[in-house]
Amino acid sequence: MVVGRPDIAIFLLWVGGGGTETVVWHLARGFVDAGYRVELVLGNAASEYRFRIPSCVRVVDLQTHGYLRTTLKLVGYLWRRRPAVLFSTLPFSALPAIAARYLSLKRCRVVVRVCNNLARRFEHERAAFPRPVRWALRSFPRLAHGVIACSTGMAEEIAGITGMPRNRIHVLYNPAITEAMARQGTEPVAHPWFAPRPDGAPAPPVVLGVGRLARQKNFALLIRAFAAVRRTVAARLLLLGEGPERARLEGLVQELGLEDEVSLAGYVANPYAYMARAGVFVLSSSWEGFGNVVAEALAMGAPVVATDCPSGPAEVLDGGRYGFLVPMDDEEAMADAIRRALAGERRGASEEWLGRFKLAEVAGRFLDVFGLPRAKGAPPAPRSRTEAGG
Repeated sequence: MVVGRPDIAIFLLWVGGGGTETVVWHLARGFVDAGYRVELVLGNAASEYRFRIPSCVRVVDLQTHGYLRTTLKLVGYLWRRRPAVLFSTLPFSALPAIAARYLSLKRCRVVVRVCNNLARRFEHERAAFPRPVRWALRSFPRLAHGVIACSTGMAEEIAGITGMPRNRIHVLYNPAITEAMARQGTEPVAHPWFAPRPDGAPAPPVVLGVGRLARQKNFALLIRAFAAVRRTVAARLLLLGEGPERARLEGLVQELGLEDEVSLAGYVANPYAYMARAGVFVLSSSWEGFGNVVAEALAMGAPVVATDCPSGPAEVLDGGRYGFLVPMDDEEAMADAIRRALAGERRGASEEWLGRFKLAEVAGRFLDVFGLPRAKGAPPAPRSRTEAGG
């Protein structure tokens, strides 16, 4: 059955289980809520995480791999479906999107979003960024009609990498907070550390980390800091996520003799219920683009400790006003901040502050950059060259 022309096509090479996809799913729902017809175009839809795709969007599976084949298939899609806006995410998915838009000669606007620290990824993930890919990442964004950075730090970085004028880059924070999260935070959790004790005594507080078990997230730092915390405070450490660092992290837990106090529980679909029950939430990353989990934990009422890494966490925490910021790779400073948070030194964020990370507001700002009205049928907002995230 032929369906009507989409207003917005969102392109991703694949479907993963990380924060990038979470943001895309939130935005897709926000655009649909605003009255727009949205299609999700995937280079290849085969994924164990496909269940996360919102049912409100039509999925188009190009069933291909590789930049060249994917770009050519995306050209065909643009000829057939003629979306008004093609939206994608750097580093990888945006390259075929920008190329396909120009090869197709179609008049859709192409808008790309920068969601992670490219300079750090160039440094630490060299195999994923061969010279042609680096050249494309420096050159292609200049061809987009709109470039969106998820933090001020990311905007400054992409301006330096691409040579684009800073005033061409829009700063829009991630839509990390949705209306559904309040309900999700009350759902039961399966982990035994949150179950009531038979004797009625309070259980030790849980220090929580959420993210892919990868080098970027630096969970080894959190484990070592937790070992220091355990010398004076009875607590437990729970890590939610999966990834290539699992074996190394499990080895570190054994080396430190923490097998009974540290649990690597794997991926969970609803981390918000854990955040709502955590004694403290900790982000230990070496770099970020924004740090969705920091905003999510604030929304769930958890005290937050985060490394002052580039870029994003300091902006989400307003320079430390709403959480503890600690230097990178400083396990003693992290351990001290965790102890203080567990002792009750709370720095909860105001509703006004959290509002800048809520889906309805952020989706409206994206539509402004797309050149579309915030509600379909309404007049479009005047388009500015730059919009501050705050």
